[in-house]
Amino acid sequence: MASSSAIGKLSREEFRRQKDLEAARKAGTAPAAIDEEGRAINPHIPQYISQAPWYLDTGVPSLNHQRRPDSDRPQDKLDNWYDRTAKAGPAAKKYRKGACENCGALTHKKQDCLERPRKKGAKFSNQDIQADEIIMDVSTGYDAKRDRWNGYDPTEHKKIYDEYAAIDAARQKMREDEIDNQTTTDLAAVRKVAKAGKTEGKDGDADFGSSDEEDGNEDKYADAADAVGQKLDTKTRITVRNLRIREDTAKYLINLDPESAYYDPKTRSMRDAPLKDIPGEEAVFAGDNFFRHSGEAPAVQSLQLFAWQAAARGNDVHLNANPTQGQMLHAEFKEKKEKLKDTSKISILSKYGGEEYLEKGPKELLQGQTEDYVEYSRTGQVIKGRERVKARSKYAEDVFVNNHTAVWGSWYDPSTGSWGYACCQSTLHISYCAGQAGIDAAKESSAQHMLASTSAAAAFTAPPAAAQIEEKIVPEKENDEGLGRSEQNFSKKRVGEGDIKLDNARLAKAIEEEKKRKMRGEPEDQRLSKKKKGVPESGSSHDVTEEELEAYRMTRRQTEDPMANYVDTDDL
Repeated sequence: MASSSAIGKLSREEFRRQKDLEAARKAGTAPAAIDEEGRAINPHIPQYISQAPWYLDTGVPSLNHQRRPDSDRPQDKLDNWYDRTAKAGPAAKKYRKGACENCGALTHKKQDCLERPRKKGAKFSNQDIQADEIIMDVSTGYDAKRDRWNGYDPTEHKKIYDEYAAIDAARQKMREDEIDNQTTTDLAAVRKVAKAGKTEGKDGDADFGSSDEEDGNEDKYADAADAVGQKLDTKTRITVRNLRIREDTAKYLINLDPESAYYDPKTRSMRDAPLKDIPGEEAVFAGDNFFRHSGEAPAVQSLQLFAWQAAARGNDVHLNANPTQGQMLHAEFKEKKEKLKDTSKISILSKYGGEEYLEKGPKELLQGQTEDYVEYSRTGQVIKGRERVKARSKYAEDVFVNNHTAVWGSWYDPSTGSWGYACCQSTLHISYCAGQAGIDAAKESSAQHMLASTSAAAAFTAPPAAAQIEEKIVPEKENDEGLGRSEQNFSKKRVGEGDIKLDNARLAKAIEEEKKRKMRGEPEDQRLSKKKKGVPESGSSHDVTEEELEAYRMTRRQTEDPMANYVDTDDL
């Protein structure tokens, strides 16, 4: 609505009459206001829209300040520009007064001429006079004056592309020539020899080849000369890979939809797949989560989840503190879980039946076809496919030598702490296998076996043999200061060390005394205290001998080990 009445201050009466008129127009009892073009103004238009600003107010009701200016005026067109190549007709034959002294055109002066400065201008030579240009009066508006691309022809940029393409082609041709000249074999000479051979082959052998194939193979040198993302040093012929090539596409440029996967610019990570409709196996980039769920990552995640659940139930399991314990417990847990599943499956089948429906042939035999792709080598080994290729090391595996049926290290001897072969229990590396005979011979030749057989024979001998033992013992009892007993009991070496020579008779008697002591229930501490005080035991007053020590070892049971019944209460 016009603001003619707004110019100057209204009195209270005029303001009241204006409000009553506006209310009447909105109610429809008074006619609407008419602008300068004869069009009615809607009375329901708000005042802040209908009232013109002070610098556009004309003093009459109008809405022209809200309408778009007429678009037919040339100053409002951004693409309205002068034609740079337009000429006003054919060029003049002779120089005209007032024209450019350099090119001879009437539309500009010498200081504004864009032609190359001539040594002898058109004013004096009267030759090569240029045509007059068309001077267009382009009245630009506010936007056109400030448009830096106004009047630019996009087709001119194609010339730059063509120029750089020609430079790259010439540079690639130079690299090919340098490579051909620096190789040990002259490729040009090879091509000449090949062409000469083909010429001879055409006369003698029709299947030798054709020149079309040779022409087609010439491009392979250009492909190998300049590879994408590589720098080729023609002098040393060393190919160096750049850290990043220009053809790499940033993750956030794969899908420009702002509602797609979130991209973190700080870590340069995109967890979700940017293209949801493409499978992860076929996509160029399927998201960081796709790589986190491939390879050995799921196994580590399941192991970490097991450690957390075990720790929540009160078990002392920590994957980082003791990873070996965590892996062993996880393997034991999975084994028990599979056994429990098999047990429940067997119980259900035994109760309800239906086992015959679970047994069926493979899918490829039932349907006659399969979609599983398996690739084999010439030797029949699986290269890739459903079956996993067996990993092998650089060392020889499962190689049996010298008639052995087991590898070295498959058997452990706890008595000596050495490794050997499980087939013959031989601890000599690269020895010949003797089989079960070698095992029996090793048992018979062992010291424990010989002592056990000797003690058993002495225990069941007749009385004359016992009398002989007494005869052998009595002289030694009479001669306590003998050389043999003194060397054994009072030498610097301790009992059980060095080369031990055992007397079978003394050993049998020591075994009998040890058995009697055990039957009486006499503790070892009391016996040793008697020997230290000099109290004679069974008619002897000497220290512990080699035979008594061996008898104690032979009759000692494993249950007498002080650590046999030890239980660590911390692990419970």
